[in-house]
Amino acid sequence: MNLFLLFLSALLVNNFVLVRFLGICPFMGVSKDVDSAFGMGVATTFVMVVAAAVTWLIETFILQPFGLPFLQTMAFILVIAALVQLVEMFLHKTSPALYKAMGIFLPLITTNCAILGLAIMAVQNSYNFIESVVFALAAGLGFTLALVLMAGIREELRFADVPEPLLGAPIAFICAGLLSLAFSGFAGLI
Repeated sequence: MNLFLLFLSALLVNNFVLVRFLGICPFMGVSKDVDSAFGMGVATTFVMVVAAAVTWLIETFILQPFGLPFLQTMAFILVIAALVQLVEMFLHKTSPALYKAMGIFLPLITTNCAILGLAIMAVQNSYNFIESVVFALAAGLGFTLALVLMAGIREELRFADVPEPLLGAPIAFICAGLLSLAFSGFAGLI
């Protein structure tokens, strides 16, 4: 498969948040300011890339050869949980402000369905190691792009004349829907 098309597809056409609707919880929860959104996107991207590499190795060298594909979901969740714990400890030591800004959403990366979905999709699509990593990188960057775009819109909405019944979550969901429609338009380009 052409790696460039795989990259563009995961980044824009099949964006995990805005097209596949995976990872909506952190998308809505952390997209209140651009700095937190970017930090969450980078952390999630890192976990996605490393999880894709490790889960590919586990699937290829342990689960398939020993006839244990039924353990796939459990094994993948354990890998993701361990990686998130490492990221959490790293951020706590290196960037306490970002760690505090992410709050409860940082440990929730563990249960972010986008990461587990990525690992399972890479196996289902029979991606090789390089394709899995490229797919994960693009998916993570697409996740970051969606978060940052939404955070930028929400920051601007603070100064907009929004009708009172739409303040807060309602206008955020309307904006998310419009972003989703915009990203769905990429499907015709590739």
